[in-house]
Amino acid sequence: MILLIGLAILVIGFVLIVQGVQSKQGALRSLGGVAVVVGALVALLSNAFVVVPAGNTGVVFNVFGGVQDNERGEGFHIVLPFIQEVILFNTREQALDFTQERGDEIQALSEEGLAIDIDATIRYRIQGQNASWIYQELGLDGSIVGFENRGDSYQATLVRPQVRSVIRNAVANYKAAELISSQRTAMQQEIYVALEESLQRGNIELIEVLLRDLRIPESVKQVIEEKQTAEQRVEVEENLKRQAEIAAQRRVTEAEGERDAEIAKAEGEAQALSLRGQAIRDFPEIIQLEVAQKLAPSLQTIMLPSEGNFLLDVRGLMNNQMNTTQPALPSGQ
Repeated sequence: MILLIGLAILVIGFVLIVQGVQSKQGALRSLGGVAVVVGALVALLSNAFVVVPAGNTGVVFNVFGGVQDNERGEGFHIVLPFIQEVILFNTREQALDFTQERGDEIQALSEEGLAIDIDATIRYRIQGQNASWIYQELGLDGSIVGFENRGDSYQATLVRPQVRSVIRNAVANYKAAELISSQRTAMQQEIYVALEESLQRGNIELIEVLLRDLRIPESVKQVIEEKQTAEQRVEVEENLKRQAEIAAQRRVTEAEGERDAEIAKAEGEAQALSLRGQAIRDFPEIIQLEVAQKLAPSLQTIMLPSEGNFLLDVRGLMNNQMNTTQPALPSGQ
């Protein structure tokens, strides 16, 4: 903006000089000369004022001393015009895409030699305090549109080649079936660890690795899917078989429990009978006592031991007792 103002004053000064010459007005020519000098000074000094935007850092290049180590942070700075130049580097988080749509997907070979096409996104940021080293050793800021594929940008020099190399090396350690199923997350973590170490040497901080899509030949994919389906069916059948075995074992256990219970019951009854028999042999009167107890509610006659040689008429005794205890009625009643 300052440069434009200086150029505008310079142009106005030249116009005033021309008009003063044509009109032969010395005052006009003098005013034009002053405007030219002021405009030149303003244009010259405009190169001494630099503003570093937010999310950026400035690397100073000196015509006589080369790249300087002290980066310029965000804000207003003064430099030597035409001697010092400030190159801006983006210190914000950046995303680098490798996609089929752009024609730069990553092509790799699996462990068995199958071609795998990968779409990936890498999120990273540069270390702003080391921007001068990046500029001197790796090149310009690759985040500027159109600079990412230039050979003099750090993206083209370091980031892109390392991403491709690390992903290809990681894919070679896995089978194609593993990459599209169970081992995708493990491979992504392996890529992150290797790439983080590689970019760190270039003063670039890796934030995240995203494997957005992995593509294998359709014929191979179909074979893998059929194999996985067959394995799942076998697993289902094995689960059903194990469940049937468990149910059968449970039934056997229940049957054994019932058998053991019956045996225990029979043994208890046998032991009880044995004890009862022994008691009867020792005390024969027990049989008579039990018979009497069982017949007591309806018993009318009691048979006494054979030594007594007689029967007791219980009914007759009860009738006699009732007649004896009943009071005599008065005459006439």
